[in-house]
Amino acid sequence: MSILIISGIEGIRSCAELVSKQLKVTVDVADGRRAALAALRYKEFTVVVVDESLAECDPAAADAIWAHSGLAIPLQINFAVSGVARIIREIRAALRRRECEQAVAMRAASASLEMELKNTVSGLLLQSELALSQGGIPASLQKNCAWLSIWPKPCGTNCPLQPPHPKRRFPRCAGR
Repeated sequence: MSILIISGIEGIRSCAELVSKQLKVTVDVADGRRAALAALRYKEFTVVVVDESLAECDPAAADAIWAHSGLAIPLQINFAVSGVARIIREIRAALRRRECEQAVAMRAASASLEMELKNTVSGLLLQSELALSQGGIPASLQKNCAWLSIWPKPCGTNCPLQPPHPKRRFPRCAGR
């Protein structure tokens, strides 16, 4: 995990060192647009923090930085009025939000995949059962499909595709 801080303010390097120590991450510093874009081409960052004064003075530079930051969390902070403690809190809060968003996305993807798999397998079992019950299918195909009859019915109580136990819970994000 790494953070890019983009600011030309005096003392930003000492601020970056404190952020690095507190959050136990590597922190790179870029003093302007060119250095920031070079750093973004060279390395992927988890968080990109842009000094608000830079963003207001040169909106095109800020837009270019945001466009090249990829999946990094974009933060815009006024370093002139914010202390190191506030900067650390803002970064920490952004990282927590990202973790929660990722957990929610993982649960949604898992649920979607599980439902798709259930639907596919249920359809396959029902179609196979229907084909077997119709008769008139070649014996070789009947032998190949016969193993499906040992599967439980899609709505049966022993079906391995039933929803999880109601007491099973997914991990939740802190604070929720």
